[in-house]
Amino acid sequence: MSLSPNRGPRRHGGRPDMVVLHYTGMDTAGAAVARLCDPASGVSAHYVVTEDGVTLPLVDEHQRAWHAGSGAWGDVTDVNSRSIGIEIVNPGPDGPRPRFPDAQMAAVEALLAAILVRWQIPPERVIGHSDMAPGRKHDPGPCFNWHRLADRGLSVWPADGAHVSETGTDLWPRFIPAARRFGYRVPVDSRQGWQATLAAFRLRFRPGRAGPIAPHDVAIIENLAIRYPCAAVDGNRAFA
Repeated sequence: MSLSPNRGPRRHGGRPDMVVLHYTGMDTAGAAVARLCDPASGVSAHYVVTEDGVTLPLVDEHQRAWHAGSGAWGDVTDVNSRSIGIEIVNPGPDGPRPRFPDAQMAAVEALLAAILVRWQIPPERVIGHSDMAPGRKHDPGPCFNWHRLADRGLSVWPADGAHVSETGTDLWPRFIPAARRFGYRVPVDSRQGWQATLAAFRLRFRPGRAGPIAPHDVAIIENLAIRYPCAAVDGNRAFA
């Protein structure tokens, strides 16, 4: 039974073909569930995963939960209609407990594995809230272990040894088309928008990195774009 009233039908015949991971940004699972089940909040998710590894279903997977808001991944702009949302109980990197306990990660992995099989979702379609809303959202944050998920076939990671030599002075003409091909979108196509995308990309693939765009950023995103082009899932469209 669905526990949250904040739900509805998936629009335009949508079905889940991606999973979006979040952190709750709250101190306790009880507080998070209360908010996600409060009609006044206007937010929900399909699942909450507690710090001790308990998975709480809040919205049936066939229904549209309200976890993604505005944003996009590839050609998908109504992410809520095309995704399953998982809220992972964690106060965020500025909270007193920034790490994700092993029991919680194991529960996330078991849940993801079942969802990917059930809906035939490829691992490259498991993304973070920050991936689809660069500059606006930052979860699941720099402490989340994406590499661990990739090792288990539940997400993706760049190949070892990806390298770009320090040639030329402007790396953006290489970063931007590769980021688009991988799936990143910006609300306004501007250098500021792509700076936010670089920050979102680093949150996931180079946590803790800051400063100007670097050759290693380009190497990683080009490797990901070649191996996991978003167009391969989104109707075989070619993204410039």
